[in-house]
Amino acid sequence: MQLQVTNSPFTQEQCELLNRLLPALTEAQRIWLSGYLAAWPATASGTLPGAGAASGAVGGAVLPAAAPAGGSDGVAAPPVPSAGPAAAPQAVPAAGSVTPAASEPREATVLFGSQTGNSQRLAKQFAGKLEARGYRVTLAAMNEFKTGELKKVRNLFIVVSTHGEGDPPDNAVSFYEFLHGRRAPKLDGLRFSVLALGDTSYEHFCKTGKDFDKRLEELGGTRIAPRVDCDVDYDEAAAGWMEAALRALDEATAGGTAAGGGAAEAAVAQASGGVAGLAAAPAFGTAYGSFAASAGALNPAGGAVAVAVAERPDAAAAVAVAEPAWSRTNPFPAEVIENLNLNGRGSKRETRHLELSLADSGLQYEPGDCLAVYPENRPELVDELIREAGWKAEEPVPVNRNGDTLPLRDALLRHFEITVLTKPMLEKAAQLFPGSGLADLLKPGREEALRAYLQGRDLLDLVRDYGLKGVPAGELVSILRKMPARQYSIASSLKAFPDEAHLTVRVVRYHAHGRDRYGVCSTHIAERVRPGDTLPVYVHHNPNFKLPADPDTPIIMIGPGTGVAPFRAFLQEREETGAGGKSWLFFGDHHFLTDFLYQTEWQRWLKDGVLTRMDVAFSRDTERKVYVQHRMLEHSRELYRWLEEGAAVYVCGDEKKMAPDVHAALVTVLQREGGMREEEAEAYLADLQRQKRYQRDVY
Repeated sequence: MQLQVTNSPFTQEQCELLNRLLPALTEAQRIWLSGYLAAWPATASGTLPGAGAASGAVGGAVLPAAAPAGGSDGVAAPPVPSAGPAAAPQAVPAAGSVTPAASEPREATVLFGSQTGNSQRLAKQFAGKLEARGYRVTLAAMNEFKTGELKKVRNLFIVVSTHGEGDPPDNAVSFYEFLHGRRAPKLDGLRFSVLALGDTSYEHFCKTGKDFDKRLEELGGTRIAPRVDCDVDYDEAAAGWMEAALRALDEATAGGTAAGGGAAEAAVAQASGGVAGLAAAPAFGTAYGSFAASAGALNPAGGAVAVAVAERPDAAAAVAVAEPAWSRTNPFPAEVIENLNLNGRGSKRETRHLELSLADSGLQYEPGDCLAVYPENRPELVDELIREAGWKAEEPVPVNRNGDTLPLRDALLRHFEITVLTKPMLEKAAQLFPGSGLADLLKPGREEALRAYLQGRDLLDLVRDYGLKGVPAGELVSILRKMPARQYSIASSLKAFPDEAHLTVRVVRYHAHGRDRYGVCSTHIAERVRPGDTLPVYVHHNPNFKLPADPDTPIIMIGPGTGVAPFRAFLQEREETGAGGKSWLFFGDHHFLTDFLYQTEWQRWLKDGVLTRMDVAFSRDTERKVYVQHRMLEHSRELYRWLEEGAAVYVCGDEKKMAPDVHAALVTVLQREGGMREEEAEAYLADLQRQKRYQRDVY
C-alpha cells in the first residue's frame, strides 16, 4: 500500500520517505525495525515498557495501568512527529525550577474546563499519554475535583476553554472562583502547565487559561512548560503543548530541573511546526480544498506561546486517537435532502430546516451533539474584494505550507475567513503595510477605537479603509485564518431518522457600516444550497449536553428561537425509546402566527404524551415583551416542584442575554419557592451542574 496523508498519520514528506524506504527493506531489516519501533516510545521517555505504571483516576474511577494512550476506543496515539524545520518563535522560559527526590512518585493530575467538549477530549488524550508513560493519572472536570486535594497535587495540568466574553466554561466556574478566592492554598512545590483554547475573533482570547496560568504562579506554583493559547484550529498547537509538557515532566520526575528551559519550549515549537506562516496541510479533497493557517505569535505575558495554525493530518493523528474516517480535516460530503423555510409568510425572520443524508458515512451522533458545516463565502463579496485590492481572480496563491496553490477566487471562496477581523490579523497587516496607519490603531491606549473598528467589519472594509493595495495576493492571504466550520445543534435523532441529520438555521442579514452584511453559512444555505447539492460536514460530539441516563428522569427544556433544535432531537429520542420521564418545554420567538417553529410536531407530542407540558412566549404579540424567563417565573411553584423531583434542566440558545436571564430566573424561583438566600440558590444550581442536571448549550 502506498502511504498518503489521507490514509496515514504522516506528512507528505514523511510519506514520500517511507514509500521509498519500506519496499527496499529486507525481511531481516523489517523485523529489526518493527522491534525497534515497538520499544522506542518507552526507551525515549526513560522508562521500560510498563515500568512504574500504576493506575489513573478518571472522574473518580481508576484506570488500569495497561490502559492504552489516547481515547476510550483503546487505540494508542502515535508519538508527535516533527513538523519540519520551519522557524519557531522563541518561547518565554518557564519560571523557576524544582528538583525532586529520586524516589518521587510518578503522578499527575489533569483538570479540564469544557463547554462543548473540545477541552475534555484533549484532556483525556493527554491523560492517556501520561498513563502510557507510567504516570498515575487523576483526570476530572474542574467542578468534580475536590478542592481540598489541591495542595496535595505535585504535577497539575490544566486544559480549559474560554466561553463567551472571557468567562470560564460552566464546569470550571466553581474551581475558578475557588482558586481566585481567599481560600486558595499556597502551592509551593506544585509544577503546572496550562493549555488554553479560544478564538482570536473574541476580545478576551483564551482569558480563562491565562487567568489560571497567572494565578497558579501567584500561589507559588512552578510553570514547567509554557502556556499555549490555541485558536479555533487547535489540534497541532495542542500536540506541541502535550509534547512539551511530557518532556518537562519526564525531566522533572527523573531528577532534572522542572524549568523546561529549552526542551519544553523547543517541543512546543517543533510539534507546532514553528507556528510561523502557513501550516503544512494538504487539501482535504478537491471538492473542499486545503485550509491555511494564521501565523503563530509569542505571548510575552506568563511564558505563553500563542499558536494559531491550520489542522494537519499528521498533527491530527498525533493528538486525536483513531479519528473516524470523516472528521474536521476530512469532512463528509452530505447530500441535501430538504431545505425549507420554517417561518410563515410575512415574518421578518427566515429559519431554514435543513435535512442532510449521512448514508454510507458511518457517522454517529447522539441528541445534544452538533453537526459542523464548512460554508463558502459570498461570491459577490469575494469578487468585490478582488477588484478593490487590484488582484486577478486566476492568480495562484498558496493554501498550505506544502506550497499547494489554487486560483485566488477559489481560495477566497472556500478556504479563508474574510468576514471577521481580529487583532492578530491587523497586527500582521500593519507589518505588511507599514504606511497604512494601522499601526496607530493598534497603539496602547486606543483599545476602545480598535474594539469599535473590529466590530462588524470585514476584510473588504480593511482594504478600503486603509488602502491595502500593492501587496501580492499571496502575501495578504497568508495572514488570514482558514475558514472555520459553523456548528449547529442537531435537531433530529438517529433512532427516528436513520442516516440523516436535521439542522435549524436562522438566516443572518443586516446593514452596518454603510453596507449590507450576510451570515456566511446561513445565507450560503438559504440562497445557494438546493436539494441534491452537498455540504462538507462532520459530527462534533458534546458530552456536556446529554439526556439523563435514566429515561424516567423529568426534563425541563428552555430553548427560544433556534435554541429549540436539540429539544426536537430529545423528544424524538424519547419517543423512539419509550422513555417514561416527564418533559416540559419553554419556547419563544417573535410572533405566534409566523414564528412558531415546528408547531405541529410539539402539538402532536403533547397529544401523545411524549411532551408533558409546553409554555410559549411570543415577544412581539403583546404590548409588553414577554420572554421565556417570564413564563418560568409565572410557573415558579410548579418549576420548583419539578426540580425537587429530580428534573434535569437544559438551556440552549443566545448566550449574551437569554442564558443570563434564564439563570437569574432559576435563582429567583429557588429564592421564592425554596426560601433560599441568593448565595444558597447559586450553590443549589452549581450542585445541579455537578450532577449534570443543569446543562447549557449557549452561543
